[in-house]
Formats: sequence, C-alpha cells, structure tokens
Amino acid sequence: MTPDATYTLADQELMSRAPNYFAWQSRLVLPHVGRRVVEIGCGIGNFTGMLLDRELVVAIDVEPACVERLRERYPARENLHALVCGDVSSLGQFAPDSIVCLNVLEHVQDDAAMLRDMASILQSGGTIVLLVPAFPALYGPIDRKLGHYRRYTRRSVSSLAERCGLAVRRIRYMNTVGLLGWWWNARVFRREVQSARQIELFDRVVAPLMSRVEDVVPPPFGQSLLAVLERG
Repeated sequence: MTPDATYTLADQELMSRAPNYFAWQSRLVLPHVGRRVVEIGCGIGNFTGMLLDRELVVAIDVEPACVERLRERYPARENLHALVCGDVSSLGQFAPDSIVCLNVLEHVQDDAAMLRDMASILQSGGTIVLLVPAFPALYGPIDRKLGHYRRYTRRSVSSLAERCGLAVRRIRYMNTVGLLGWWWNARVFRREVQSARQIELFDRVVAPLMSRVEDVVPPPFGQSLLAVLERG
C-alpha cells in the first residue's frame, strides 16, 4: 500500500528551501537507520541525500515527476534505486533493515495497513522511523490541501504501532515554534498553502537555534512527532 496522495512537485520544490530543517531531521533520524534503507515518499530527494552514505537506498514515490527529479539530482549513484512504486510490500527483495517514512503516513487513509506493509518487508529487529504531523487540534486548510487525513499524538502512534505488532523504541515531539506557526496559519489566517517566505525565514532563523535547544530539552509538544518502531 502507498499514500493516496503525496506532496506535488511544486510542494517538494518549496520545501527544498529549508536545508537547515532537513539537517535537523537527519540528526534525529539517522542514528536509527541501518545500512539498507527504504525511503517511502521520497519526493524529489530533499531527505534522500542524507542517506546516500548507506550501502543501499531504495527511494520510492507514487509521483513519476518527483522520482525523475530525484534521479536528476543524484545521478550515477550505484547504491540508489529511485522507483515509482505502488506497493510497499513488493520491496522485500531488497532485504532492508530500516524504513524511513517522513511526513507520509498522514496521507494514507488506512495507515494501519500501510504500517503492516512496512513491517512485512523487514527482518526481525528492523526499524521504521516515522515523522508525522502532531496534534489533531492543529488540523486546518493547509492539511486538507496537502491531502492529510489526520494528525497524530504520542498515544495514537503508540496504539497504531501496537496494533501492527511493532515495539516503540523512541517517541518524541519536535519543533515547538513550528506548532505555533501552524496554529496561526490554520486557525487565524485559514491559509490553504504554505508560505515560501515563512519557510525561508523559519529555516534561516528558527531551525538552527530551536534544533539545539530541543536536543538539550526534548519538548512536551511540537508541530511534528518522531517515532522509532521495531519489528520483533
């Protein structure tokens, strides 16, 4: 099973203006990623580049234009397989020890089925690293425009993992300032699209400082929720 919708090429290009944010993600995600990785919902490769020191990276997306853009960004990489893929459960042939799924699960109507498909291609002890939008109360026009079915809490992700036979090894919120910005956009301005200016300002000014603060003091809330799940 794959997402019913993912970010468009234009959405992906917009987010490429946030290199500090992706570097922040990488510091949280990479310690839990092994040598043979499947990246679900790779888009144009904004995070894929962080994985290319691994033995194998299988980057998949349902949008052909995004996959083609990724191939253009990272040509002649023998360890990279960029695929237009409609079935996660078909990737077991690559024998991955890790799956990275960042800001994708919220696009899937049946997220439990999607998570079970991920688990099915992992060996025992394999990990799934999820990043999902947090707090249902923040759901607004931008979420709907992006094709989000939901936002999550620690409890809902933990319950979902348990139903799929996965153990939660780590779970934490991130990006407290982003939560406030998302609330402002959703509840005050009722915006339907993300602002390039906001993204660039956040990436240049907020992300470098906030990432260091949250490394020291993990926040009790945030715009996003990071979870590391393990197959038994």
